[in-house]
Amino acid sequence: MFFLKDLPTREMIEGLAGRFAGADADAMLDELRLLRRASLRLRLVENYLTAQGLSQTQFLVLTVILREPDRDSLTSVEIAERLDVSRPVLSKTLATMERKGLIARQPHGQDKRCVLIAPTEAGTQTYLALLPGYCDALLAPLPDDGASKDPTATG
Repeated sequence: MFFLKDLPTREMIEGLAGRFAGADADAMLDELRLLRRASLRLRLVENYLTAQGLSQTQFLVLTVILREPDRDSLTSVEIAERLDVSRPVLSKTLATMERKGLIARQPHGQDKRCVLIAPTEAGTQTYLALLPGYCDALLAPLPDDGASKDPTATG
């Protein structure tokens, strides 16, 4: 998450950008605004999912498995690659999801060292029930906290 609530002014950025060859103050300010907006959006999504009893990582685990057109399960390595999370974070997430009855571990047919992770019926139904609210959170207007605006703009 991006925790800088009050973005620097253009003048502040220009003062710092002058120290670096090729630095573009406008581009830097645009990127800072983008990071701030992404942080606000992420907070909306996380608040929605948390209120429903799921973490964003848990929701995304279900997403990456259920979006596979020709498969109904993935290995934990495949899930980690698709989510760009560390294996320890994923292991903890999968253990929690298994306790909640959202996923089940199944033996891998060809590789005895691997297990397949599959959503349970409850996991699939939970995902489908939460998906509309998740989409709403993605599309909802962002709170106007002033930090995403150009602090030097008038009007």
